[in-house]
Amino acid sequence: MAHPALSIVIPAYNEHARIEGTLERVMACVQARGWDAEVLVVDDGSTDETVPIVQHWMEKYDRLHLVKNPGNRGKGYSVRNGLLQAAGDIVMFTDADLSSPMEEAERLMAAIDAGADVAIGSRWLDKQKQTVHQPLYRRFFGRCFNKVTRLVMGLPFKDTQCGFKAFKREAAQTIFRLQTIERWGFDPEILFIAQKLRYKIVEVPVTWGHDERSRISYLKDGMKMLEEMAEIRANSVRGRYDEAIAAMKDTSKMVTPQVERVEHVEVR
Repeated sequence: MAHPALSIVIPAYNEHARIEGTLERVMACVQARGWDAEVLVVDDGSTDETVPIVQHWMEKYDRLHLVKNPGNRGKGYSVRNGLLQAAGDIVMFTDADLSSPMEEAERLMAAIDAGADVAIGSRWLDKQKQTVHQPLYRRFFGRCFNKVTRLVMGLPFKDTQCGFKAFKREAAQTIFRLQTIERWGFDPEILFIAQKLRYKIVEVPVTWGHDERSRISYLKDGMKMLEEMAEIRANSVRGRYDEAIAAMKDTSKMVTPQVERVEHVEVR
């Protein structure tokens, strides 16, 4: 069976308040644009009505799927699970709040079609595209974090944290099998790995609007992400990424995350 042209992965944890609106917008965009696309919602152990809502929508769309994590593991784990399960020639992930409208995926796909292995959405390449600005304190902490990330990780990108990224399927299968960070700090790691593997990474300006319901805490989560960046650098110095790359040549050593993909569910 031929792969779909595009896989859209949406990590979700207790998103009952907005997942229905998200699916409505995503599926409407897919249909309006005529994309050959599948959509995978990755449930990260939600305790609310997120899963039943997704299952209800699966009755309407046979290319909408549910991937269930073995408990609450974090956004990084969810993205990895979804992208490794995705079948598209181009695979991407977007945050459940759709801070970047789904239509902006065309910009990422265009970059991939033009030769990029990885296309990352950026809020800072063209500030005019920001429709709803973050509060000043969030902008301050965000820019400080990005400067530290660029310094510590050697990443040249203006925006590493935007939750809107796309990959060639082959690149994603390699990058995400090497990923070790499971929570908020996974973005710098996957870019670090992609750069280490000499994949072509293109930063793409996208329309973006801040959502006040964002759960990230720049103080608590920011400190954790700094710890994770130190862990990434330490792993690199110790040669652990190089060892993992070598091990990937032996398929018996490759470990696929534990997931449950629910194709069609009868809702009673």
